[in-house]
Amino acid sequence: MRSRLEWGLRSRLAFTLVLCLALAATPVAAGAKVFLSRKEALATAFPHAERVEEKTWLLEEAQVVAIEERARERLESKLVTVYTGIRDGEVVGYALIDIHTVRTQPEAFLVVVDPQGTVRDLRMVAFYEPQEYLPSQRWLEQFRDEKLSRELHLQRKIHVIAGSTLSSRAVTGGVRRALAMIEVLMGEGAASRKLPGAASRKLPGAASRPLPGAEAAGLGR
Repeated sequence: MRSRLEWGLRSRLAFTLVLCLALAATPVAAGAKVFLSRKEALATAFPHAERVEEKTWLLEEAQVVAIEERARERLESKLVTVYTGIRDGEVVGYALIDIHTVRTQPEAFLVVVDPQGTVRDLRMVAFYEPQEYLPSQRWLEQFRDEKLSRELHLQRKIHVIAGSTLSSRAVTGGVRRALAMIEVLMGEGAASRKLPGAASRKLPGAASRPLPGAEAAGLGR
């Protein structure tokens, strides 16, 4: 009988393959842009770090429940990667790159969180929807210095982008998920289940393997 971990990995790989094929078959909107490569995004996240470590989890059901309860958002995948910036042996922050579909095309953004769970930076990495729906950097600045709270929602602390409600909702939900993941996974530390061979890895110059499904969103090196 296959182990739960093996089944989860196979399911995720199958899902990623289907997603990549679907995106490849979908006409890309005119003006679609990749603003940062993954290497550039991580360099932006941790400009003063001596190294960046990568950890990947295959979430257990209890972790999924804990994250979704905190975020009040559904997870699209049980496979999660967190990047940790380290300087002088101390953690300076965490980063996640969230890739998801807004309407019919993908977007990806970088969320940088300090060790206290506060958003320090938020940047659009790639946006394949029409550019009129692209959240501006000024709009993204609303999330800076915010923590996960009941007020971190649209029409509370976060204003809706006029004419672009879906983009507003996608980014807000992604930030809430990222903050919840940091709380649950980094709080649990070694108790969290990691993929075989996915112990902390130093990413020399932050140049490492592409993200799962990243090719479809233009997020290679």
